[in-house]
Amino acid sequence: MKENQKEFYTLNREEQKARLKEIFLVFLKLGSIAFGGPAAHVAMMDEEIVKNRKWMEKEKFMDLYGATNLLSGPNSTELAIHIGLERGGWRGLILAGASFILPAMLIVIFFATIYDRIGSLPEVEGIMYGIKPVIMAVILQALYRLGKTSIKNIPAALIGGIVIILSFLGLHELILLAASGIIMMLITNREKLKPKHSSLSIFLPFLSITPVATSIQLKNMELHQLFLSFLKIGSVLYGSGYVLLAFLEADFVERFGVVTSQQLLDAISVGQVTPGPVFTTATFIGYLIQGIPGAILATIGIFLPAFLLVGIVHPFIPKLRSSSWISGILDGVNVASWGLMAVVSWKLGISAFIDIPSFILGIVAIFVVLRFKINTAWLVIIGGILGFVGTILGLI
Repeated sequence: MKENQKEFYTLNREEQKARLKEIFLVFLKLGSIAFGGPAAHVAMMDEEIVKNRKWMEKEKFMDLYGATNLLSGPNSTELAIHIGLERGGWRGLILAGASFILPAMLIVIFFATIYDRIGSLPEVEGIMYGIKPVIMAVILQALYRLGKTSIKNIPAALIGGIVIILSFLGLHELILLAASGIIMMLITNREKLKPKHSSLSIFLPFLSITPVATSIQLKNMELHQLFLSFLKIGSVLYGSGYVLLAFLEADFVERFGVVTSQQLLDAISVGQVTPGPVFTTATFIGYLIQGIPGAILATIGIFLPAFLLVGIVHPFIPKLRSSSWISGILDGVNVASWGLMAVVSWKLGISAFIDIPSFILGIVAIFVVLRFKINTAWLVIIGGILGFVGTILGLI
């Protein structure tokens, strides 16, 4: 995978500048129009990078995309960073990732400013009333699809069920992810282990942990705490962008108490209706807690690990993908992520489905999502319009 990088460094100074400018503009455009979530982002990159610009062959593109599943963090953003590294070396890595994130961050800050000023008006509440059930439909669809790929066998199903139970009991999500990865790694490689390892030993990671208190309440959160919290989330988040909800709910609603469940759902709604990475939900949360400085630090914190991990792991991708031990860890982490997502979906559903109209809207949205291939951004916009009209007509 180093051929393109070597080729970039053989170019003269002007040619390198031209290529880096092209990388910046291409991903700035993609970041501005990339509605619909990670799958849609990847499809757009495939069309722009492989089909239109022919920066690389389809096989290499798919290889880079497969590699993103080995890393924590936002997959579509990591794919952009991989492509930037291939096309323009380390400067390309930074430019591709930053330009893909920048439009979404600016749009989310704009919406967060409006929300912070007029979010309590009846019309805005009506819009959010219509959006929330639709968002739940999108989340449930993602939960279903993630479950299909994560729950591959009976051990995976058992681990997923245990994670759900322990998460409801208040166990820290990082402990659940780590323990699940270790357990699945041992199960996957049980034939390679010595006979002295009892079959019960695979459950020791769960038996040796204790619940972590989640009742700490802060009236405010300092900028460095905000940055470190999002840096932690960006470093360990596997699965889907929607699994982010579990981490946000655990840290900022339950543990620190600096945002409410309703504000979290509103943040998710804004993340869905805007283009670019779903992870810019962090931008919205950061703004609510500490204004524009909080929004910027939250964005940097949650995306920084993706840049570092891509740069570090990129040369070792072939070896990592062929390791049964790492494959087992990833299987366990993915099923634990699914379990965490299921728990937070339940909690958010309680906030979204508050009466019969919202329940009916959610059912219709679920049917549309499963039955038709519709861009989720349009679905969210329609939900917001219905909520707004309902408020104006006095139906809500």
